[in-house]
Amino acid sequence: MQIPMTQTPALEVTDLRKTYSGRVEALKSINLSVAPGDFFALLGPNGAGKSTLIGIICSLVNASSGAVRVFGEEVAKNRSAAMRLLGLVPQEINFNLFEKPFDILVNYAGFYGVPRAEAIVRADEELARAQLSEKAHTMSRTLSGGMKRRLMIARAMMTRPRLLILDEPTAGVDIEIRRGMWKTLRDINAAGTTIILTTHYLEEAENLCRNLAIIDHGQIVAAGPMRELLARLDVEGFIFDIDGEVPAQLPLVEGVTLTSANSHCIEVDMPRALDLNRVFNAMADAGIRVRSMRNKSNRLEELFVHLTGNGKGAA
Repeated sequence: MQIPMTQTPALEVTDLRKTYSGRVEALKSINLSVAPGDFFALLGPNGAGKSTLIGIICSLVNASSGAVRVFGEEVAKNRSAAMRLLGLVPQEINFNLFEKPFDILVNYAGFYGVPRAEAIVRADEELARAQLSEKAHTMSRTLSGGMKRRLMIARAMMTRPRLLILDEPTAGVDIEIRRGMWKTLRDINAAGTTIILTTHYLEEAENLCRNLAIIDHGQIVAAGPMRELLARLDVEGFIFDIDGEVPAQLPLVEGVTLTSANSHCIEVDMPRALDLNRVFNAMADAGIRVRSMRNKSNRLEELFVHLTGNGKGAA
């Protein structure tokens, strides 16, 4: 099903604040806008305020002040209308493990007023998309961790939400299952559903998302297109695998830091503007033969660490 696009933001957060008892400021004047049809990453270290923000968007937590609108519907004033537009896939597995996947989907749709005949059709569609058709009438407790995660996404899609929020949907699953889930999410987004993703797998965010916001200590510290934010990085890191052992004395290259990663690898940190050939030439002059090279870390990870103070979030 293709969802029509509108000019109204899928999500608009305006001057949002949340103060808990004891004057703990979880959110400090958050402003955020997500365009319809976007695949958006919301990132931040533990304790940064992500869960509080998602809780307010989904009407599970009351804001101290400010406003949240889902496709123009203000959550605090028109909760029912806003929630009909939104689907949430939480971190925790929260369906009845003694129900069958088919029944879980049909019953969930019923809670939102979807007629049973229509819910049955949707359940078959979503189970097929989640690659769970063969497990439709198997007890859910027998599903693997990855299958349970896919079932959570299928359940959220039963109400045909225009905005889908995924809170660490691939936590605890192996890389093969994770990449399969990426395809499912890309398909959902391509059909017009706006997706907001939180994840600690920064490779996941870089692969899937077009725009992002990074929250730290209750504030947005960076927001914008993924490509533009990554372009802020002025330092790149590489790992060189070399023949033989790393010598005690590494060559000196102006502006470049060379260190021993282990007995057969050299770490290289250098400004993006510098020519990498200078490093290769210095290695060759020193008699060091580079067998292979790889990035030291994910680019988004470098940006994340830079902006959040080595990833240390608020308590």
